Amino acid sequence: MATKALSVEEILALLESTPRSIVESTDGLSREQLHQPPQPGEWSLNDILAHLRSCADMWGGCITAIAVKKVETLRAMNPRTWIRQTDYPVLEFAPSLQAFLAQRAELLRVLARFTPEDWTRTATVSGAGKRLVRDSRFYAQWLAEHERSHEKHIRRITMLMRQAGKN
Repeated sequence: MATKALSVEEILALLESTPRSIVESTDGLSREQLHQPPQPGEWSLNDILAHLRSCADMWGGCITAIAVKKVETLRAMNPRTWIRQTDYPVLEFAPSLQAFLAQRAELLRVLARFTPEDWTRTATVSGAGKRLVRDSRFYAQWLAEHERSHEKHIRRITMLMRQAGKN
């Protein structure tokens, strides 16, 4: 994660804009384009979406556990571990994207009600090496910045797919 702390407004703006960008970038692509990796060994757009959903499950869950449920300790789970317990990688892109959009809308509704105290409420996190103290803002920024990197990845792939479709 980047070291520069984003403002709450910047975090919320990123969390709101990324799903919209994915919709715009992938609009009109065929099933084959959505599920075919651009190169052997690379992720398809569907693979990236499955990964983003898994990260949203894990880190969004941490946000609400810390700030809403007020848990004091969390056991971390890597999204790459979590994804193996889901059907996200094999789902069709459109319904998976709709589920991601609904999940994000719910997270944004929750975050809109956060007080300054909610953003800074902490929990001790174990399970990923040494125990760490993290606040809900940490997880929100981590999620937003992680998605931003994949948003750029998605735009690059969709540009390649559209160019290949013209040839």
